[in-house]
Amino acid sequence: MKTIQPLREKKNTAILLIYCPDKQGILATVTEFLNKNKGNIIYLDQHVDREEKIFYMRVEWELEKFAIPSKKISDFFDTLIATPLNMTWRLYFSQVIPKMALFVSKMPHCLFDILARYTAGEWDVEIPLIISNHETLKPVAERFGIDFHYFPITKENKTEQEKKELELLKRHNVNFVVLARYMQILSEDFVKNYPNKVINIHHSFLPAFAGAKPYHAAHERGVKIIGATSHYVTTDLDAGPIIEQEITRCSHVDTVQNLIRKGRDLEKIVLSQAVYKHLQRKLLVYNNRTIVFN
Repeated sequence: MKTIQPLREKKNTAILLIYCPDKQGILATVTEFLNKNKGNIIYLDQHVDREEKIFYMRVEWELEKFAIPSKKISDFFDTLIATPLNMTWRLYFSQVIPKMALFVSKMPHCLFDILARYTAGEWDVEIPLIISNHETLKPVAERFGIDFHYFPITKENKTEQEKKELELLKRHNVNFVVLARYMQILSEDFVKNYPNKVINIHHSFLPAFAGAKPYHAAHERGVKIIGATSHYVTTDLDAGPIIEQEITRCSHVDTVQNLIRKGRDLEKIVLSQAVYKHLQRKLLVYNNRTIVFN
């Protein structure tokens, strides 16, 4: 199956994500730098955490008439602004299309949703490969024309298999990983290779009902809402920075199977929204929390 051409704006822009200790004049300093160099700002959002005294910002500008060559922007910005203001920052370019790897096990609902959006051209992303610890979803990968790689995982071979997976990801220049209901816990070593670059979907409204059977636990408690949570993966299980969450109502008439069905609908939407925000560079992580820009 061939991917439809993305429904993307033909933009040539740069995006800066910034956080630093708050002080007067940061916004003016950054915008003055862009304006002086003929950068037409097309997006700007900023937030100040009054308790932590931290300034956050996302700014995007057109590069067509920008006076500084793209390869030199990082050097100029770091020297003139970032270092004096003690900034942590990342620079991205809209014309650089990221590569995303999908990790799956047996459940297909999130995988199908992602691949539908991908083939419809909704996202500016490439998916060079799908990795799985089961062969169940290999036909799905073949249907969409994406390479499928099978890595069975046991306690005895986990370290060796993850090493092979990491080598494969690096060989394909993968920028980030999406766990589309991948039912394996990634090792600390794996996660450290992709800090804030592994997106997971958890079938629960974290932090409540964490664990392997949240819908069963919710049913036993007679809850009135259930949810799903997408987050970046850290070395603390199911405790990474939360990107997106959603809920749906339920009642005493719902069986466990009804809750699972409703939950899977949420999982697809929440994971896809998280991936989209990551691709749009709308996420900034600070102290295990995410700043999600509009």
